[in-house]
Amino acid sequence: MVRDRLFLLRPDFVDPAYPGQRFYCWHCALLEGVLASFPALLSKIDVQRIAWPKPRQSVIDVVGEHNQSVPLLVLAADAPDELATGRYQGQRFVDDKDAILAVLSQRHGIPHPHP
Repeated sequence: MVRDRLFLLRPDFVDPAYPGQRFYCWHCALLEGVLASFPALLSKIDVQRIAWPKPRQSVIDVVGEHNQSVPLLVLAADAPDELATGRYQGQRFVDDKDAILAVLSQRHGIPHPHP
């Protein structure tokens, strides 16, 4: 069975544009917090943690070179079309943190974020 797949950046990376500094993606950290808060979610989706530098080949292989922004939720075939924020060669995906949170609530049963 194919499941939704969530791509997240591994924390503690460097960006050559900012010498001597280390970073994390706060959108990915937010989703890591959701995964930690709702561990049953890990039995419903696949999570792939990738390195920060581009090109991000594992993402490119699924959604193309122009869709490398992470976090990214790649939807399984049984997901309703209206959940997708983008498409690439028939593959549907969600590329916005708020939209990803909404899909995790709608599709996988976690609570909704408080407004």
